[in-house]
Amino acid sequence: MLNIGVVGYSDKKFDEDSAKALLATALKRIEKNHKSKEYALVSGLTDIGIPALAYRMAVENGWKTIGIACSKAKDMKCFNVDETIIVGDEWGDESETFLKKIDCLIRVGGGKQSKAETKQSKKWDFLCMSMN
Repeated sequence: MLNIGVVGYSDKKFDEDSAKALLATALKRIEKNHKSKEYALVSGLTDIGIPALAYRMAVENGWKTIGIACSKAKDMKCFNVDETIIVGDEWGDESETFLKKIDCLIRVGGGKQSKAETKQSKKWDFLCMSMN
């Protein structure tokens, strides 16, 4: 199973059509390089912004979905994922668990936490695609 992490805008307005195109391109590139793998999409559990788009694409492709977030996510609209992992009480508490769970990372925009997770993933020698 190849666990594909996706981070990006969750609360800011963004160009949804461009984001969908960027995500589709990145996911197709990963599929092309890992043809014999099964896939799971791992993101921040919420049904908002980039995570929401990515989860929907994963479901359309028959992939497993995993949500990793802090307990604050329970107060938000969450995507109905196959597996939920709650770590800590503050946003960012889940970052280390998220990064340890994934094999590669896609970032589409995002704020401080998305950028920090991308920076850490590069230190860990992940396949990392950042798209703004």
